Amino acid sequence: MGGIMSERIVEIFLPEISVGDVRRVIARHCRRFWQETVPGDKEKFSCLVQHRGVEGFLADLDEAFGGLPDFTVLVTRLEAVIPAMPEATLAFERGRASERPPTRIERFFSRDRISTDELLDDIDEKIHVTPNFLLMLSLSAIIAALGMRSGQTAVVIGAMVIAPLLGPVMGMALAATLGDARLARRSVSTIAIGASLAFVTSFVVGLLTSIDPSVPELHARTIVQPADIILALACGAAGVLAFSQGASLSLVGVMIAVALVPPLSAAGVLAGSGHAMLAINALFLFAVNLTCVNLAGIVMFLVQGLPPKTWRLTAGVTLIWAGILLLLFALMIGRIGFGIAAMDGLRGF
Repeated sequence: MGGIMSERIVEIFLPEISVGDVRRVIARHCRRFWQETVPGDKEKFSCLVQHRGVEGFLADLDEAFGGLPDFTVLVTRLEAVIPAMPEATLAFERGRASERPPTRIERFFSRDRISTDELLDDIDEKIHVTPNFLLMLSLSAIIAALGMRSGQTAVVIGAMVIAPLLGPVMGMALAATLGDARLARRSVSTIAIGASLAFVTSFVVGLLTSIDPSVPELHARTIVQPADIILALACGAAGVLAFSQGASLSLVGVMIAVALVPPLSAAGVLAGSGHAMLAINALFLFAVNLTCVNLAGIVMFLVQGLPPKTWRLTAGVTLIWAGILLLLFALMIGRIGFGIAAMDGLRGF
């Protein structure tokens, strides 16, 4: 019996005339497949493929048959296979026909990752600005703001669980890794709308309630220290690592939201209650966290073996994020060196 999620069934539909060509592609990527005739003078091939071999298989199929109007591929996750599939050594050892074979290190780090197409499909439905997205983000901001106001850590954690920031944040990192401009634009737009909504919603909470900025849950979001950079980098790396293995979106969402939702909500509620300088401090923490999450996300996607469209573009975006982080770090060190810290509601920058 195969391990959970260790195999995929790849169903290929294409004209009968292409049967010989597709058989040659299949022979490089899988050892077990079935062929049947379907209506419309088409042939269907059902192939069992280990998940780490799906990406190269789909790339070869798209290269060979992507221009055919009747060509379709469906990928489905399997819970188990009996008898168990032998370890695939054909395509995974060789890589794509036009590429060098992967090294042992590359095989080791990419062995548990789902395919790029699966990652894109998982993210695509999460980067649309829908009524549900706006409502869930508003509710998570309210819950986080009220939880920090009253010092209830468990309530803040609950806000992280429901915050729908996973899609756009992961989309930004994945777009930078793959060099996908369209995905980047949609992700940036969604995160901008989401962040603005979270701030405005929390601002209203600050207007309507009394706020004590000395409460530890709020106070912690107005101080930026080197440890916060390490935390955000760890959140981004752990989130991508879990996401690239098909982990629960709620689990990944908590990893990412821990670095983004609380400072956003703290900034809004503090601004609404008249503590402008403290709100700026919280926004500074949000900027640091967003930068760290994206930088760590890109690096972890690369470690997981995602193939960039062009290394020059991916390296350039990575260097930009690294430069922004260095600038923010310098500002943080300067503020610490000059003794500028958020002490109470009357002091700030």
